[in-house]
Amino acid sequence: MPATTHSAVLTLPSDTEILMVREFDAPKHLVWRAYTTPELIQRWWGGRRGNVTTAEVDLRVGGAWRYVLVAEGGFEVAFHGEFLEIAPYDKLVNTEIYEGAPEAGAAIVTVTFEEHDGRTTMHSLTKVDTKEIRDTIIATGMEGGAQEGFDVLEEIAIELTHRPA
Repeated sequence: MPATTHSAVLTLPSDTEILMVREFDAPKHLVWRAYTTPELIQRWWGGRRGNVTTAEVDLRVGGAWRYVLVAEGGFEVAFHGEFLEIAPYDKLVNTEIYEGAPEAGAAIVTVTFEEHDGRTTMHSLTKVDTKEIRDTIIATGMEGGAQEGFDVLEEIAIELTHRPA
């Protein structure tokens, strides 16, 4: 696999938001494909922290999704949600509920993809109800996991540039 070339930058635009921005060395249609295709999600979503055992995606407005990771040591992490808005290759909006703490409510995640000169910039904005929930998410180490996952996502998108659609 090729080495990754960029890291995501995490910022906190407000008390209830987490923004991660990452550039990929691949066109946006391939980043989108890797981001939304269940078989490919299983390869990148867990980063290098375990095995994604479930990646269910009904990619339509109102459709559901669910991802399950069995981390090293057998700890299971599961998230699910519903797609609220889909603009293929450009934008994806969905709810996200951590099954280990459903009382935290649903986050709204807006992911956009912009391409310039064959490179894609992805903005992933997570909005939650309170600063406490936002801070709890940050405290879980989600940034490290997301960084790993995005590194593998880039590897997959680059790999897809070398094979037929």
